[in-house]
Amino acid sequence: MKRLSEERTRVLFEKLSKYIGPNVKQLIDRPDGTYCFREKRDRVYYVSEKIMKLAENFSPEQLVCAGTCFGKFSKSNKFKLHITALAYLAPYAQYKIWLKPSAEQQFLYGNHISKSGMGRITENTPKYQGVIVYSMGDLPLGFGVAARSTAECKLSDPLTTVCFHQADIGEYIRCEDTLL
Repeated sequence: MKRLSEERTRVLFEKLSKYIGPNVKQLIDRPDGTYCFREKRDRVYYVSEKIMKLAENFSPEQLVCAGTCFGKFSKSNKFKLHITALAYLAPYAQYKIWLKPSAEQQFLYGNHISKSGMGRITENTPKYQGVIVYSMGDLPLGFGVAARSTAECKLSDPLTTVCFHQADIGEYIRCEDTLL
């Protein structure tokens, strides 16, 4: 596993800051140790430095991965977050959308969120901002991009899309062979 280049690190941190803002620093310097991002075959892994030192004892052919896969770089050097990063992004989320129980299943099947399915939204959420999607019981379900600001959501039609789907926990079943 190798270090990310300057360009890829910048792209990764821009994507993460879209969802958690300045809390990206808290992902690196945690109370339980220092964590880092490493790359293997265009996939980015989030791993503690202690485990990285232990992983150096294995040859790259023997090591499938170390840490949690946060996402993947495309051929055009764009970064796509995987659902496996949700557990690390949810505690630091700046903007959130809560779904009504009737809309949860539709979101978990990969559909966008309409206003009629939205229960609540964080105040002052800007348009095209990354949001973490929660159930009404505060269970993180996935993440997306706000299609409307908070003010626009209040005035919009019930069938209007308020959040574009990016990833959801249903992907653990639908895409299990490509998540690693």
